[in-house]
Amino acid sequence: MFIFDAHLDLAMNALEWNRDLTRPIREIRERESGLSDKPDRGRGTVCLPELRRGHIGLVVATQIARYEKPTHPLPGWRSPAQAWAMTQGQLAWYRAMEEAGQMVPIKDRQTLEKHLQRWDAGGAPDCGGSHPPPGDRAEVNPGAPRPIGYVLSLEGADSILTLAHLERSYAAGLRAVGPAHYGPGTYAGGTDSAGGIGQRGRELLKEMERLGLILDATHLCDESFREALDNFQGRVWASHSNCRALTPHNRQFTDQQIQELIRRGAVIGAPLDAWMMIPHWVRGQTTPEAAGLKLEKMVDHIDHVCQLAGDAAHCGVGSDLDGGFGREQCPEDLESIADLQRLPDLLRLRGFKDADVESILHGNFIRFLRESWRE
Repeated sequence: MFIFDAHLDLAMNALEWNRDLTRPIREIRERESGLSDKPDRGRGTVCLPELRRGHIGLVVATQIARYEKPTHPLPGWRSPAQAWAMTQGQLAWYRAMEEAGQMVPIKDRQTLEKHLQRWDAGGAPDCGGSHPPPGDRAEVNPGAPRPIGYVLSLEGADSILTLAHLERSYAAGLRAVGPAHYGPGTYAGGTDSAGGIGQRGRELLKEMERLGLILDATHLCDESFREALDNFQGRVWASHSNCRALTPHNRQFTDQQIQELIRRGAVIGAPLDAWMMIPHWVRGQTTPEAAGLKLEKMVDHIDHVCQLAGDAAHCGVGSDLDGGFGREQCPEDLESIADLQRLPDLLRLRGFKDADVESILHGNFIRFLRESWRE
């Protein structure tokens, strides 16, 4: 089944982890033998060949570069200008992948429909749309690997030096922005912090709304979540967030926040980072095997959102499988991202009908983009 993954940090892995993501996953792991600078060395789960093997043909791919304030809980760049420069290096990597035929940018309705036709996925367009006419159809070379389509998103907006930089980023293909990441950000409070969005946050949201950028509510602390939704009238999604009712931590959404997102027409992508899936996970100590963590826990979070919504129209996948962890911190029955193909059967076993399974694995996020990018 075709899968849409709403959150992958591909460029970060390529540049900061120094991974050639065009190579097989076994080769990437072998080249990291003996390295210990990152906790997931030799245990990564994501590369472009594995995405293709898992029929994950469309992803939301990030730019990410935090500004390291003196009180920041995670390392980052020592100035916003350095953070901006890092995001531009990441953009250059995506461009290199485009030139190599490995990836293709998805930035409007036309490129979306062309890409779905290339992968023979997505069903008939709704929202008054239609398939691209024959002259606009994507060219398909049967002997070449199909490119991975990507919607460009910015995780944490610290790197946006001015609103002119945001407009420049939009022109370069940026289509979604999460104002915060971890800690107190320039434009909003993130995970493990507190506080509202402030004047700069309100100005950012106003410009995002003018440009038609999607607001990613992931990582916003509770106060910033409330203020962001109050000050932004555009489209909202949550690319990779789970349920606080199942995993008590401020990184996850409360039921009230989930219901607010549902009212706004959002789709919420379920991530596979272990500490966001089950309670009492201790990074670097707990193991998936000891915790009994399997992919079915992801279905628990998806089902919880569905119960709150009364349907399956607001759930998706936002795996985050390359977000600074590997097999040491994800379900034990997942060897690589291609194992997301186990989800259809797991969802069916939980009682989801085939139409709902398709909606969760790709249909909901595709519908969201079609509605957001009406001609």
